[in-house]
Amino acid sequence: MSREALVNNGPITEKPKNLGELLTAIFKNVYVLYAISIICFLLLWDTMAVMKVLGRFLPRPVEVLYQLYDMLVNPLAGKTLMLHLWFSLRRVLIAFVIAVAIGVPIGLLMGFSPYFNAFFKPVFDLFKPMPPIAWISLAILWFGIGETSKIFIIIIGAVVPCIINSYNGIRLVDPELYDCIRMLGGNQRQEVVEVTFPAAFPAIFAGIQISLSMAWTTVLAAELVGAREGMGFIIITGMNQSKPAMIISGMVVIALTAWAISLVVTHLERWVCPWKTNLE
Repeated sequence: MSREALVNNGPITEKPKNLGELLTAIFKNVYVLYAISIICFLLLWDTMAVMKVLGRFLPRPVEVLYQLYDMLVNPLAGKTLMLHLWFSLRRVLIAFVIAVAIGVPIGLLMGFSPYFNAFFKPVFDLFKPMPPIAWISLAILWFGIGETSKIFIIIIGAVVPCIINSYNGIRLVDPELYDCIRMLGGNQRQEVVEVTFPAAFPAIFAGIQISLSMAWTTVLAAELVGAREGMGFIIITGMNQSKPAMIISGMVVIALTAWAISLVVTHLERWVCPWKTNLE
């Protein structure tokens, strides 16, 4: 293997001849670059906090870590951090599953059937631009301030990407793929099963990923509806008590949790769509 064959995250198979080659090999490793990126971000953050660039409302990273530890051991509103995370995670997952179960079939039907598309798309285009937060008042009137209203708001935010990407996944399948399977004697069922679905799966999973992000974005708005638990409640409490470390702590926990779930979805996509080109 030549020295040029060092891949981004692969092992170094040849001993570098000098310091320059050693540094080049190190900085070609994506994990080293990941670490450098995070360290630079934390140093910049800490510097801005010490210099009070944004006033006293930007805590240092160590203060955020202390706040996280404090919430782990000391209950807030009678619940620890992990319990607050569980409430938000449960709402997100329930709404996410419902949104996928509704949005993907609707998007597929819109892509397959021009009649269903003509019937459903005008109504969908009317509701699509409405932000989920605009539904809060109606959700309270319809469902009260319980769990149902919160889950309803998250579904509104998460279902749109599923519909759009599932529809586009079917609509944008390369026509040449159909020509190939017809030349090989394939019937209509084989076109759908062996061409349409495999070609559309990457777009569908992209919609699922966006839907998951929207669910986490919307849960904060949903937890404005009289919630006494959840990550949104922690962030709102931090704002009301002028505790920026609590606010950022909630944001960090949400980001890490969403990232972990996104990794699960990504691995599921690789298992379902092994033919998809990996551009990472």
